[in-house]
Amino acid sequence: MYPNQLHAQSEIGTGLIDTHCHLDLAPLITHLPQVLARAHKAGVQRFVVPGVHPDGWSRIMTLAAVHHEIVPAVGVHPMYAALADDGVLTTLAGAATGSAAIGEIGLDPAYPVPLEIQEMAFRQQLRLAVSQSLPVLVHCRRAFQRTLQILREEKADNVGGIMHAFSGSPEMAREFIRLGFAIALSGTLTWRGAVRPPRLAREIPLEHLVLETDAPDMPPQGHRGEANQPAWLVETLSALAAAKNITPDTVATATHENSVRVLGLV
Repeated sequence: MYPNQLHAQSEIGTGLIDTHCHLDLAPLITHLPQVLARAHKAGVQRFVVPGVHPDGWSRIMTLAAVHHEIVPAVGVHPMYAALADDGVLTTLAGAATGSAAIGEIGLDPAYPVPLEIQEMAFRQQLRLAVSQSLPVLVHCRRAFQRTLQILREEKADNVGGIMHAFSGSPEMAREFIRLGFAIALSGTLTWRGAVRPPRLAREIPLEHLVLETDAPDMPPQGHRGEANQPAWLVETLSALAAAKNITPDTVATATHENSVRVLGLV
């Protein structure tokens, strides 16, 4: 088994892509140049920044215009699903023309927003994504069967996307893979006592996996209690390499290619 280790950029032949990080949010936005510099030094070269609230979409677009390694996405997170009225959806449609994906969208019964409202917002955004041929970044927690059903009904297999910070079973992951979705592994893979992420790492083929940090949330084990940052993506990469008994460079190359494919990046 290859040991877990941090890697300088010179040790990783292919630049990593953090497929989900909130660089537009505090505390990352307050010292973004340093955050990006640390990430680049660690070998992370591109950053997908998803929108969660309408107020943040223009900020993400501005960041992407200034920092060309930032890949913008726009969406209404399930915690803000009640905001997805006709006016917001019209604004979203306009913002989507300059985005790489629609997201972060989905279902989460942990939030105090009725699920019927979450489902309506989810479906409307999926329809927009399909109409504009954009992949989707899906937030799903404790609602996997319903999310899968809605993705099927809304023909999301026409665009695919990423199941963000996936916490379901390998069996459920395979159902999303059949719809053209990649499965994102995050810092939870490194947590002591984690059960499902290591099982996913072992059982899901590498060609269906991508990496993310969800910074500033979900830091890896060695940074619990700190604000997460993209530079620590290499710790998840190392854990995945160890789980599969392959080299970190193999993981870097495959997850880069998977991210480019599923998001249509150039």
